[in-house]
Amino acid sequence: MRPLFILNISLTLVAGALIASCAEGKKAPAPVTAETFPALTVPGMISDPTERVEYMVEHMWDAFTDPSRKKHCDSTMVSGVSKEDVESQVGLYATILQNVPRAKGEQSIAHLFNRIEACEKADTSSNVFEGMTELVTKYLYDPNSPVRDEGFYRPFAEGLSKSEFVSEGMKMAYAFDASMCALNAIGNKAADFRIKDRNGKTHSLYGIKAPHTLLFFTNPGCQNCKEIIEQLKSNQNISNLISSGKLAVMNVYIDQDIDYWKDYSKEYPSSWTNGYDYDYTIRTEVLYNVRAIPSLYLLDADKRVILKDAPPERLFPILMEL
Repeated sequence: MRPLFILNISLTLVAGALIASCAEGKKAPAPVTAETFPALTVPGMISDPTERVEYMVEHMWDAFTDPSRKKHCDSTMVSGVSKEDVESQVGLYATILQNVPRAKGEQSIAHLFNRIEACEKADTSSNVFEGMTELVTKYLYDPNSPVRDEGFYRPFAEGLSKSEFVSEGMKMAYAFDASMCALNAIGNKAADFRIKDRNGKTHSLYGIKAPHTLLFFTNPGCQNCKEIIEQLKSNQNISNLISSGKLAVMNVYIDQDIDYWKDYSKEYPSSWTNGYDYDYTIRTEVLYNVRAIPSLYLLDADKRVILKDAPPERLFPILMEL
């Protein structure tokens, strides 16, 4: 009889050999390396700077959203490109959109949505539709985005509200977002409303007569509001516009702590029209979709919207050109 300890050693060696054999037969898959975002080459025959920018907006996403493109997708990559790289491109795209005519920008957004939907139809395992929806919403619609633009987000939201790849509940949510993006849209006349100042005097938006009106939704003590107020007060060119009557500022409070607002209102410049929504019509009738405070609108003499809920980074350069 073979000694027991020899049998145990033999079994151990056989088991080890089997484990080694399995390890050799099932090697761990090699890590996937992210690719760079497909570069866009603007044809050399397009030399005009404006036309080159428009070409970029029209074709920036063509290669990345090609429905025949089959690339690795996971939580870190979108169609083979790192999510960080794709996000950087979306941020660049949102910035470039501000330099083309609005109609072209809206067409570009609608075209982009059609492309990502085609990717989903071609391959439901692709994450282009989900990844791009997340990033476009983040950059064009999030109230904290410095490049947000509801006018450009609207075609995207409208596409989502009708897409077969969106749940019925989310379709309704996107349809609501699209309707809010259409509210007081750039180029349209802003909705009129009335406010009362701290002395009880009533003022209306359309009662303000000036070549331009800055409609400024604020809250007492809001730090971002304070910073914008200080910029408006300290910039000599803007101060001159206000003092000369070329720019009027209507500062509006739309929440309910009226006593708090009255106590704080002395902090606002007396050259502005400062007041509160005394019958709460702005919110209850959804005259304006104020998603976050502060919110800034620039209007022309006829109260047509030039900028809607504009980030300060976009507003101040335009004010400087008035």
